[in-house]
Amino acid sequence: HLLSPLRVTACTPPTGVTSGLELSQIPVQSPISITKFRRSARMTCEIQTSAASFDGIVIHWYQQKEGKSPERLLFYSGGKPSFESGFQADRYMIETVSSQNRCVFTIKDVIPDDAATYYSHTHGEYSKVFGTGTKLIVSGKFFNKVTSSPASSEILQKRHGNQIMYVCLIEKFYPEVIRVTWTDEANKEVTDNIVKGDVWKPANGDKYSIGSWLTVPAKNKDKNYYCKYEHESQHIQKFLKTVLPLC
Repeated sequence: HLLSPLRVTACTPPTGVTSGLELSQIPVQSPISITKFRRSARMTCEIQTSAASFDGIVIHWYQQKEGKSPERLLFYSGGKPSFESGFQADRYMIETVSSQNRCVFTIKDVIPDDAATYYSHTHGEYSKVFGTGTKLIVSGKFFNKVTSSPASSEILQKRHGNQIMYVCLIEKFYPEVIRVTWTDEANKEVTDNIVKGDVWKPANGDKYSIGSWLTVPAKNKDKNYYCKYEHESQHIQKFLKTVLPLC
């Protein structure tokens, strides 16, 4: 069956293009969509905008295949899409939900050639603003791997001088797109003094792992911190602070 896409950021904007985070219209996309062969892929983009009317915003969608430059697929304006030559218009559908500032892009009858990263795009006040990208993976007939949630996870800690380092390890998941964040006791996201490692895969394995490091002052030793991941297989998973020795 078609797995529901996540509603968080993950992929980065195309190389050389500003993400426009300082601007008034910011497209936020679901990071990954895994779709079976000949099913439909549904990707969402929520426009964080200060504009008076969402319906007046022109939204573009780009397709970027691995190793190639992004190519505009369509733009949506005035309630209807306009397609670029080379794309079969009847395979694509655009819907908008004005009350939620949301645009939904659907690809019908997905084939392996549709595998790519899809970027939404709007015009900000001073420059073009690209979304964070949704990676489409086509599974099923031409793709023999299935989605796998992380097999294990743990939080380690080590005190060094006047600092404490927490390490969140998330292991053996597939596919590789995952978002890891830290929150404090008030469920507020912690963004300072965090290092996110790269996703890795052992030479003889087919699943991925990742680590994230949080450093806090030693005076915060009695405070609780939480590691959270968001992955296609499990939308949200929180881990209570687990104190294990870090060698």
